[in-house]
Formats: sequence, C-alpha cells, structure tokens
Amino acid sequence: ASKANQAEIRHLAFYDALTQLPNRRLMEDRLAHDLLLALRSGKRGSLLFVDLDNFKAINDTKGHASGDRVLIETASRLKQCVREGDTVARIGGDEFVVILDSLHTDTLEAAALARIVAEKVLLNLSKPYQFSGFDFSTTASIGISVFDGSEAASELLRQADIAMYKAKSLGRNTLAFFSPDLNFAATKRANLLLDLSRAVSKGQLELYYQPQVNQDHHIIGAEALLRWNHPVLGMVSLADFIPLAEDSGLILPIGHWVLETACQQLQSWATNPQTEGLRLAINVSARQLVQSDFVHQVRNAIARYGVRAHNLELEITESMVLDISDTQMKMQELDMLGVGFSMDDFGTGFSSLSSLTKLKLRQLKIDKSFVHNMELTVSDTVVVQTIIGMAVSLGLEVIAEGVETASQRALLSKLGCHLYQGYLFSPAVPLTTFAKLLTDFE
Repeated sequence: ASKANQAEIRHLAFYDALTQLPNRRLMEDRLAHDLLLALRSGKRGSLLFVDLDNFKAINDTKGHASGDRVLIETASRLKQCVREGDTVARIGGDEFVVILDSLHTDTLEAAALARIVAEKVLLNLSKPYQFSGFDFSTTASIGISVFDGSEAASELLRQADIAMYKAKSLGRNTLAFFSPDLNFAATKRANLLLDLSRAVSKGQLELYYQPQVNQDHHIIGAEALLRWNHPVLGMVSLADFIPLAEDSGLILPIGHWVLETACQQLQSWATNPQTEGLRLAINVSARQLVQSDFVHQVRNAIARYGVRAHNLELEITESMVLDISDTQMKMQELDMLGVGFSMDDFGTGFSSLSSLTKLKLRQLKIDKSFVHNMELTVSDTVVVQTIIGMAVSLGLEVIAEGVETASQRALLSKLGCHLYQGYLFSPAVPLTTFAKLLTDFE
C-alpha cells in the first residue's frame, strides 16, 4: 500500500491532474535532459509553446466543465502529433509545451521538421470539438524555438513564448519562430503594455467622434473611436495597441472607460436641444460581451448619467457571437432598456442568417471593403445590395462605413442605403472639432 501511495504522490508531483500530461516541473526536468542530449549528440531539438486561441470565451460562455473537456481533448490530440519519446506537457491554463528532441544536426533542417509537427498540431487542434450538447471550434497559436544544447532552459521557454505572441499578432491559428528581431519586438511590446496599463489612470485615452450622416446631409450621431495619445510616442496606432489590450485583458478596464465616457458625453449632449437627439455608437469587444455582469455595467452607466438608452448603440462583430444563446439573452435584456445593437463589418464574418434573426439588432453596418470595391466589381455591388435587402426585410437600419466619394454615396442611396459614415463627411475628430461639424452640417 505504501508503494502505491508513493507512486500516487510522485504522480501528483509531476503530472497535471486534469490532462495527466507532465506538468511544468517534469517538463523542465525533461528539457534539461534533452538540452544535455543535444549538446552530446550534436542533434538540434525544438520547443513548441502552444496556446489555445480565445479559450477564455469557452469558460465564460460554456462553463469550466466544458473548458476542462476541451483541455483533455487537446492533450489527446497533441500526443497524436508527436513521436513516442517526445514530451507533451501542460504548464498552466490553456498553455502546453511540446519538446521534440534529436531532430537534425543542421539547424535549418531541425526547424523544418519542427514546422511540420507544428502544422500538424494546428490542423489537429482546429478540428471541431464535439461533446454531448457541446460543439465548439477553436484554434491555437504556436511559438517555436530551436536548441543545440548551449541554451538555458528558461531562456528557451521565454523565446518560444515571445514567438507565440508573434503568432497571435499574425492573426492566430498560425506559428512563428523565435528570432533576434522578435526579441527586440517583444521588449517593445512589454514596454508598450506597461504604458497601456497606466494610460487609463493617467488620462491618455480619449474618444474621437466620426459623424454618421443621413441622406439629408444631417448628422444623426457618431461612432466613438478610441485614441491613445502617448506622452513620448504621440498617437499610438489602434493596430498596435488594441490586440495588446485584447491579449492582456486590459480591454476590460479600457472598454469600461469607453462606456462611461460615452454615457458622460450623451449626458452632456442631452442638455442642448441641438444635440439631445444624437446617437453615440461604441465598439464592444468579445471579452466584454462574455462577462457575466456586462448587462449590469451598461445599465449602471446609463442610470449614473441619466442617459436616454435609445441614444446609446453598441457595435459588435459577427465573429464575436461565439455563444448565440448567451449573446441573445444579453442583447434582449439591453434591448428592453432601449439600447441599440449594430452589427459591425457585416458580410466579412460567418454569421448565418438564422443567427442574425435571433439577435436583437437595430442596425447592420456594411463593411468599408465592400463600399470601396462596389464601383470596381459587380460582385461587391451585389453583396451590398443583398445586405441592404436583408436589412430591409428584417426591419433593420443599414449604414455604410468607409464612404469616401460622392459617387459611392449616390450608388448606396440608389441601392436603398440612406445612412453613411466615412471620409466624404469627416474622419474621426476630437470633440471640439465634432461640435464645429454639427454647426457646419446644419
């Protein structure tokens, strides 16, 4: 019995209780062994850092039991992709490490073999997870470092982790190798993340307003767009900091700040007859939408500033609707308050018509790529016409974004779209400039 107990204690010390894979401690032991082996044999090995994309959304929308099932299945799929002597470990949350030893004496050949395994992993993990009453698809991002045995284990892990973030920034469901350039980029990223975490409290974030205009050339509202005015770097590109905010979770306090600031602005507009009817649209991230208290946050902000809920619009994208029933419920609650929902970038995602009819939407927003190309290709004109027809039949408003020319506006009007947003009218501007636009457009 004591031998069995000892074996159990050893197992608990070195293996992950959920997936039965080696844990971080055992992985580090094996990595140290494989580094020594590489040094003696001259054969390079590789370390793969595997991180599931958007895994938090599964836990948030389906519960932790479903998340656990996905992790167990992921462990099984990872083991199917490697050789008998290779190591697959779970080092925490949705993070896994794969160690491939004795690949090749040539570094480039070893990297090519590691790529083959990583691509196999990506393919295996992107297949749908089907359990009773639970059907979910996810993907992974993989960072790869190659070793010859001269490296420290901690440095190798750090390199693969940096490369994994590079894979995330490339759009997820892909792989990236570590390189010295990535090291520089990672340092820059870490510094930017630190600055971003202070940006809210230091008042560096602001909202710019892009007017939304009707066919009579009147401003009916605006989309509030986030801007970060960094004290040293100046205006930081959205493309640089929004993915950073999403990955780090900072999007939650930032999103909350946007909601509060927008409601404060609506309160201010309500005191002036010229602006009291203006609507304000803000973008909501997937991470915000899956929060259990999201409805409560919106309701509180509306109450705190005494805002007419009808003047607040929340923009979501098709790809965000991971769990239709959860999203549907939240949208219904907010719709009852009077808050409107707009489907942003419509036509670029994968939402089916049936899911569209279940969601409490006020508006469809035609993506700027279609607006830009509709004068160039017949197919894009047909897409725009179809979206407008769909909106009309569902009793929804339709607005086109990215309207840059008078001819685009004329064609949209002819097709039945009478709300517009884009550079033809104005880019997103600071509040003082927007106030001046209101006078100019009268």
